[in-house]
Amino acid sequence: MSKKLKIFIGILFFLWIAIIAIDASRPKPVDWTETYKIKDKKPFGLYIFDNECDTYFNPQSVTRFGKSPYEFLDAKYRYKDSSYSVSGTVLYIDNEFDIDDESLKELMYFASHGNSIFLSSFDFPKILQDSLHFKISYGNIFSDTLQLEVQNAKKEKNYFDKGTNNSYFIEIDSARTTVLGKQKYGKNFKNEQTNFIKVPFGEGAFYLHTQPEAFTNYYMLKNQSYAESILNNIPQKDPIFWKVDRYESENLDQSPLRFIFSEPSLKWAWLFALLSMIFFMIFNAKRRQRVVPVIEPLKNTTVEFTKTIGNLYYQEKNHLDIIEKKIKYLLEKIRNEYYIDTFNLDDSFIKRLHQKTGKNIDDIAKLVHHINQLRRQTQATEADIIKLNELIEKLNL
Repeated sequence: MSKKLKIFIGILFFLWIAIIAIDASRPKPVDWTETYKIKDKKPFGLYIFDNECDTYFNPQSVTRFGKSPYEFLDAKYRYKDSSYSVSGTVLYIDNEFDIDDESLKELMYFASHGNSIFLSSFDFPKILQDSLHFKISYGNIFSDTLQLEVQNAKKEKNYFDKGTNNSYFIEIDSARTTVLGKQKYGKNFKNEQTNFIKVPFGEGAFYLHTQPEAFTNYYMLKNQSYAESILNNIPQKDPIFWKVDRYESENLDQSPLRFIFSEPSLKWAWLFALLSMIFFMIFNAKRRQRVVPVIEPLKNTTVEFTKTIGNLYYQEKNHLDIIEKKIKYLLEKIRNEYYIDTFNLDDSFIKRLHQKTGKNIDDIAKLVHHINQLRRQTQATEADIIKLNELIEKLNL
């Protein structure tokens, strides 16, 4: 291991320790996200209620299910005698009513068979409001704190100052509906609204509550008696079927990597380790990679070759042969580029070349006459080569 690599690893290790130390010394902020999950220990999770609910309902049994209510109850329905194989109370607690229409119809059918449905949520769907003859509203509450109380329970002052909402029942069928709880607000908490009702349905009943935060960790530690008073209204003998959020799959989410990412210090350590590994691979690969040889491209030596051949001819003093080759090259170029027959270099050829190229007809005539004259000669001088070259360059074909 090279000295530079050791220094680099040392710096990374020091930074890693520094990040962990700084993060560990920093107070962890409170996450007030309203999750309503039974495994969540955040203020608005249901971890405490999940651990205590078996005690609340004792000797009633509590069955948690993560399927939709339709799937859960339909599997227990006996079509032969149109009855359910189980009886009891379905429990649902969440800040949002996340139950589909088919499941809601199944809950209503289950209640009509003499069972109970307890729903605690900020809102309820219109199909339920129409069926049970009630309306819910979100009126303005100019207060940061609500005082919640349950009818026919010990009069305790239960104050709720976080996560509360202003939903309440504005219309109910007073002939059929029983008011079980209210919420108070305003100066000296003199204004009150209904937030907990019981509505008969068939042979059973619906228990509707608009303040689900009462069952979260934060309020279970502060106002546990209020949650107990709410639950005391539920029939005390029948089993409880609690619809929870993805209960059956939550255990699968508690993987080591998920735990690492849930803790900021471990998350930063994990990401830093990955980054260090990437840097190490990059620098290590660069250090061990063998040198790639540079291959020079082939040079174009056409000009040098031509000069060499020209010098050989010049040294041989074979002027007539050089003249013949220049004439052949010129005539071949005329045939290929201007499509003119070069067999007879006469006046007709001169005229056609003039028409094709636009060059001066006198210059063309001088070149053609000079070529014809050279072809009749048996010997040539250097002056003949020079004159031929000048005439060709003048035309610039």
